[in-house]
Amino acid sequence: MTAASSIGVGVVGLGFMGRTHVAAYESARKAGYACKLVAVADQDARRLDHTQPFRGNLGGAGAMENLFDPAHVRAHTEMDGVLNDPAVQLVSICTPTDSHVELALRALDAGKHVLIEKPVAVRSADVAKLAAAAAGAKTLCMPAMCMRFWPGWSWLKQAIVEKTYGELRSAVFERLASPPGWASEFYRDAERSGGALVDLHIHDADFVRWCFGDPVSIASTGTRDHVTTLYRFASGPPHVVAEGGWDHTPGFPFKMRYVAAFEHATAEFDSGREPPLLLATNGELNPIPLESITGWDLEIRHMVLAISEGRRELTVSMQDALRVTELLEVEHESQRRGEVIPFRKR
Repeated sequence: MTAASSIGVGVVGLGFMGRTHVAAYESARKAGYACKLVAVADQDARRLDHTQPFRGNLGGAGAMENLFDPAHVRAHTEMDGVLNDPAVQLVSICTPTDSHVELALRALDAGKHVLIEKPVAVRSADVAKLAAAAAGAKTLCMPAMCMRFWPGWSWLKQAIVEKTYGELRSAVFERLASPPGWASEFYRDAERSGGALVDLHIHDADFVRWCFGDPVSIASTGTRDHVTTLYRFASGPPHVVAEGGWDHTPGFPFKMRYVAAFEHATAEFDSGREPPLLLATNGELNPIPLESITGWDLEIRHMVLAISEGRRELTVSMQDALRVTELLEVEHESQRRGEVIPFRKR
C-alpha cells in the first residue's frame, strides 16, 4: 500500500503510553502495515519534545533518539488540532483515565476511528456512554486491552480453547509492582485512576473473562492497591485466581506471571525470566518459543488491519470494556463487604 493510502494516525497524550503508541505505529509502518503518524497532541508543551525518553513497567518500545519526525508530524497542545486534521483517520487516546470517555466521544463525533487506552473509565456508567456511541458509529472504537495480544498469553488462550493439553484445572494470575514512578499524583488519586484494582488488575480480570466468560460469583480481598480475587464459573476451571497490586516498596521490579495447570501439562509465564514461558509435560520442562514483540505492537497492528480491510470484528470490543469494568466494581464491593458477591448477567 502506498504512503498516500496509509491510515493517518494521531496520538493524543504523550506520557508513557502515548510514546508507546507512537513507537508501535512506527514499528507497524516499517513492518508493512498501512499506517503513518501524522499528528500528536499534549497539553504539556514539554512533552511535544520528540526526543523525550520512555518510562514504564516494561519499558515500552525502548528509548528512542527521535520519537517522531517534527518535519512530518504536526504537534498540537489541544486535541482539536488532531480532530480537525483531515489527514487523521485513527486517533489513539492515551491521556489520564478520567478524560478518556470525553475525548473518545469527541473523536467519534469527528468521524475518526478510536483506539482508547485502558481502563476506559473507572465507573461502568461512563464506559456505557462510550459503548453506546461506539455501537452507533460508522468508525471503529477499540479498548487497548493488550494482554489479549501479548505473546504467551494469546498462546494460553489458544491452549485453553483447543484443549491442547486437556482440560484446564487451575489458572493463577499475578501482576505486581511498586507504585508507578511516572504521573504519581494521578495514580495516587484512586478516584481518578481507580488504584491498582482498576488500572493494573484490569488486565487479568479481562483476560479471565476472555478465556472463561463471565463468572457466576466473585470473592475478593485486599484493597484498591492490592487485590486477590477468586472467580467461580458455572462451567469451567474450579480454581481461577488473580492477584494484582502496586503497593510494594519502590525498587521492587514489575512482574506479570501465570501458572496454568492442564490435565497433561503445566505452563508458567514469568515476565522477569528468559525465556518467559515454560511448559512441563511428560516429565520434562521445556521453553515455548514466543514472538519477540509486545502486545502493544500487536493490538495496534490488529486495529490498523481491521480498518484497512473494512472489518467491524475486533478481538476486544467496547462491550468487553463495559463488562470488565462492571466486574471490577463487583470485586471492589466484595472487598469492602468481605463477602462472596454474585456477578449477574445483563
